Amino acid sequence: MPVQKPLRVVVATRLYAPEVGAAAFRLKALVDGLVEQGAEVEVITTRAPTGAGVFRPPYKLSRWPVLRDPGGNVRGYVQYLSFDIPAFFRLLAVRADVVVSEPPPTTGVVVALSSLLRRRPFVYYAADVWTEALSAMEVPGTVKKAMAAVEGFVLRRAAKVIAVSEPVAAQVAQFKVAAGRIQTVGNGVDTGVFSPDGPVAAAAKPYFVYTGTMSEWQGAGIFIEALPLVRERFPDAEIRFFGQGTDEGHLKVLAASRVPGAVHFGGVVPPAEAAEWIRGAAGALVSIKPGQGYDFAKPTKIYAAAGCGTPVIFAGQGDGAAIVAAGGLGAAAPYDAAAVADAMIAVLADAALDGTQAAEARVQWVADNASLAASGRVAADTVRGVVRRPAGTKAH
Repeated sequence: MPVQKPLRVVVATRLYAPEVGAAAFRLKALVDGLVEQGAEVEVITTRAPTGAGVFRPPYKLSRWPVLRDPGGNVRGYVQYLSFDIPAFFRLLAVRADVVVSEPPPTTGVVVALSSLLRRRPFVYYAADVWTEALSAMEVPGTVKKAMAAVEGFVLRRAAKVIAVSEPVAAQVAQFKVAAGRIQTVGNGVDTGVFSPDGPVAAAAKPYFVYTGTMSEWQGAGIFIEALPLVRERFPDAEIRFFGQGTDEGHLKVLAASRVPGAVHFGGVVPPAEAAEWIRGAAGALVSIKPGQGYDFAKPTKIYAAAGCGTPVIFAGQGDGAAIVAAGGLGAAAPYDAAAVADAMIAVLADAALDGTQAAEARVQWVADNASLAASGRVAADTVRGVVRRPAGTKAH
């Protein structure tokens, strides 16, 4: 019998390893799962920013220059299009059995149109639904309608839509996408990196840590507003931010006015270094500002902290708060400075929260419920299933 050719998969994404971010981690886990199952993979992505580090995978990685904002992000429609337009022609030129697209929806359109011209299926990996987020923001109605049309076109054209959670899957279904074409795979972190075992950052004072994206809809300023109340009980308490985002400038101004010298911004750091700071922290800070259309979000910051055994202080409502409370991963508080301060004080006073929680239990919860490798394998199975033939064995 003839040997079955390996499945050819192309992944189009503006963010990929070694960049630090949930999207980059999520897609690398998908690609790792595909390679593990014998697929030939090519990733079409952007040139990594200076200082991102070196990443040389065993599969093809095609990078292209891209416009970045002053913070180094590929964020904003001009930046998106600087990736999307070249990507359209790059996709037309490559061979593939199936293509995978990551948001934003503009990239989804590029993948959908190029796939239509090349007569091949594509899979859309929905980490969130952009139209839902716009509905809670002060954006002109014409912009919302245009985004809904674009996103709906992409979701309905996809052979499969991979959703990171049930709430996201429910939002996808509102675009008249059949239930059989939506696959929920969950989300998570690299439990080999975010674990209790490893170096611990050295700091002279007790601190809370915030890692990852700082955007307006996350509203991390609530922790800075709470810190003066915390310092009434623990005068040396500090906050350390690692990451970047559109709200970083505002957070720095807020910190300088409310608690000068007590809030530090360390920029983007590799995952292993972030894990060191998380291990040494009294608590890890996670927030979702209510009413912004993101109450369904389950930030990977939760899993990263709990994977290290560190308690989470979650400010907000919705699914993230529910996970922290139900999983015994820390303390969930309403999005209110006084309530958040109470949660921070409780964790500083007793990381076990009166004996109701344990670091070991948090670590085990992540292993059971939020392994990125496990969700990557499920996503890889979904991509393979679109072509309806088994992938070949890996070349040796």
